[in-house]
Amino acid sequence: MTQEDDELDSLVRKRIRGLRVAQGWSLEELATRANLSQSSLSRIENGQRRLALDQLVTLARALDTTLDQLVETATDDIVTSPTIDGAHGLMRWPVKGDPGMSVVRQRITGPPPDNPARMRAHPGREWLVVLAGTAVLMLGHRRVRVETNQAAEFPTMMPHAIGAEGGPCEILGIFDRDARRGHQRDSAAAAGPRA
Repeated sequence: MTQEDDELDSLVRKRIRGLRVAQGWSLEELATRANLSQSSLSRIENGQRRLALDQLVTLARALDTTLDQLVETATDDIVTSPTIDGAHGLMRWPVKGDPGMSVVRQRITGPPPDNPARMRAHPGREWLVVLAGTAVLMLGHRRVRVETNQAAEFPTMMPHAIGAEGGPCEILGIFDRDARRGHQRDSAAAAGPRA
């Protein structure tokens, strides 16, 4: 084994124990959930037993995580700079752990559209939090006020648009892959306020 392998081995063992402790589970409880003996789990956590792939998969499931997350190592590029779309007032950061996700910061100055034909619908989900001001979220025929520090989450297949009320507002939104693609198409095709 190389030093790098030893470090990963040690990290995985610490993660197993850390996740077990964070759940408030005893060795016996996790061993039962993973269909292992308590002594086997103890030896795995303490480095006295070889880590077998099939046991790691079982332990990951029992700990409600994935094998990828259990063996993931830190990367050197932990800081991400945004791409900036000045025309639409957007700052966009990719989420490295899930390349389909992105985080967007947007300053909105105008009210939401009063014409339902200007609302957009596309596959996906969106979550947003208002950082400053008051946002108005149009969802179909509903008009929802979202104040500073409040969040909203909705499926983007529902026609939607967002605007500001009583002055500019700033939002931080998280888009899944489908919602992000829908917004990229919308921004190319539509002018004016949108979500």
